Amino acid sequence: MRLAHKLAIESDNVRADAVEAMEFPHLSIKYNVRGVPRIVINETIQIEGAMPEPMLMAQLQEALKPPEDES
Repeated sequence: MRLAHKLAIESDNVRADAVEAMEFPHLSIKYNVRGVPRIVINETIQIEGAMPEPMLMAQLQEALKPPEDES
């Protein structure tokens, strides 16, 4: 969560919100939260579980890569 907030501070293109799953069960259901932390990117990409910062950054970079041209 700390990394997400750091990214949001550094970039106008990133927004980070922290939500207590037990206090907002409708959001837990909407995002199918089974473990925490759960990161949701653009409503489509989801990363779940705690991990070291370098591993999380690598997953974020992979998740945000443009799709390869399949022509």
